[in-house]
Amino acid sequence: MGFLSHLLFPWGLLLQVFAIIHFIRRRPDMYWIFVILFLGPLGALIYIVVEVFPDMGLLRQSFKVFPRRKRISELESVVRDNPSTGNYEELGDLYMEDGKLQLARAAFDKAIAARADTLDPFYRRGVCAILLGDPAAAIPDLERAVSQDPDYDFYRAAGLLAHAYANTGQLERASALFQQVTKISTLSETYYNYACFLASQKRNAEARYWAQQILAKKPNMPGYLRRRERPWFRRANGLLKRLPASESPASESR
Repeated sequence: MGFLSHLLFPWGLLLQVFAIIHFIRRRPDMYWIFVILFLGPLGALIYIVVEVFPDMGLLRQSFKVFPRRKRISELESVVRDNPSTGNYEELGDLYMEDGKLQLARAAFDKAIAARADTLDPFYRRGVCAILLGDPAAAIPDLERAVSQDPDYDFYRAAGLLAHAYANTGQLERASALFQQVTKISTLSETYYNYACFLASQKRNAEARYWAQQILAKKPNMPGYLRRRERPWFRRANGLLKRLPASESPASESR
């Protein structure tokens, strides 16, 4: 290994630095850091082939930022002359993709004020409110979506509504809706929010069960989905570390 490191210097060192930076940003399985550090340039090269190259598909999404921002600029001009529901809905969607949640929420407000006749702007405004830490404002919009279409957005609307109930002190409604949704939905977001709700109620065995359900999906997931789900895997692991160990089987408390 020392001969290889000397032979590849300084490129081997650069490979290791690049691999370590990618590892810190993407945070894949922990064993990779040992592969990179102890196998030197060879380990870094193995890591890049296995972890970085497949990530290129996800990186392509980042290149869409330039046409998206160009379209946002166009729509910001268009709505001055044509403040239609459709234009404001599209603008709100683009703001959400760009992470500008306050602007997205305002755009959906205007779409709804312009007599929107679909559920989407109400639902997306509710999602913005949740992400902005305003669950009380999210409830009417999410209730509208769920009452008209219980499986809206693959049951994410119902899961977020249960989360909003939980964060506004409506504990019985939250518990009932979470139990209903988790029988059907497999969204990690819903599982995680339910686990957090259970943990807040000191129902630790049940909370551990639902956090573990997120991690149980990992082995059977295709690589591209596993990469998308990494934030939820990390959150689930973090929650499990914070929860006290329980001697009783979590599944019995389900």
